[in-house]
Amino acid sequence: MIEVRNLEKFYETGVGKTFVLRRISLDIKQGDFLTIMGPSGAGKSTLLAILGMLDSNWIGEYYFLGEPVHKLKPKDRVELNKRYIGFVFQQYHLLDSLTVYENLDIPLSYRNIKRSERESIVGDTLDRFQIVGKKDLYPNQLSGGQQQLVAVARAVIASPRLILADEPTGNLHSSQGKEIMELFKRLNDEGTTIVQVTHSELNASYGNKVINLFDGWLKAEEATAVNNAG
Repeated sequence: MIEVRNLEKFYETGVGKTFVLRRISLDIKQGDFLTIMGPSGAGKSTLLAILGMLDSNWIGEYYFLGEPVHKLKPKDRVELNKRYIGFVFQQYHLLDSLTVYENLDIPLSYRNIKRSERESIVGDTLDRFQIVGKKDLYPNQLSGGQQQLVAVARAVIASPRLILADEPTGNLHSSQGKEIMELFKRLNDEGTTIVQVTHSELNASYGNKVINLFDGWLKAEEATAVNNAG
């Protein structure tokens, strides 16, 4: 699904270049559940943003579903992003001026889906995530756990091939975090590829691969204990 070769990102400074990522090469297969770990400032979120095509200021090669992202025009990258990728952030990133229902409808509105079909999909998603009773509420009327649940629902509503999650349980209580991670595991079991950034060994254990970043360099890749057990 994803092939990255010699990817680098740096900033020009008065004394030269400050590198954020150095010579990153990795492969992510369809159906993987990959965890990116490492200390703060290691480049984890930057790598996730590049994989999600939110950051285009880098060098190297990046192939997504066979498409050479490094050669694509910005509008074509945006199209790939909208069609195949769902995002879950630590800060939820829900639109405060929209209801839960309207937040869920937004990703569907980017695609050529009839209104009646969109209504059906949103209804099914509200039911699946057990948030039917919240559909007319605004984000500021929800708890942190409920907001993150809506954020995950929004990420998956258009059936993306890839979910990118940046510290998805960072602001949640442990029970809420467990709920989100078990949801990710179910989605992965159904075939969705997931890449998460986390500091949590527990969250990492839900996946099947771990990579570690240190000062922008990729360290050894290893299977998690869960994968070894399976």
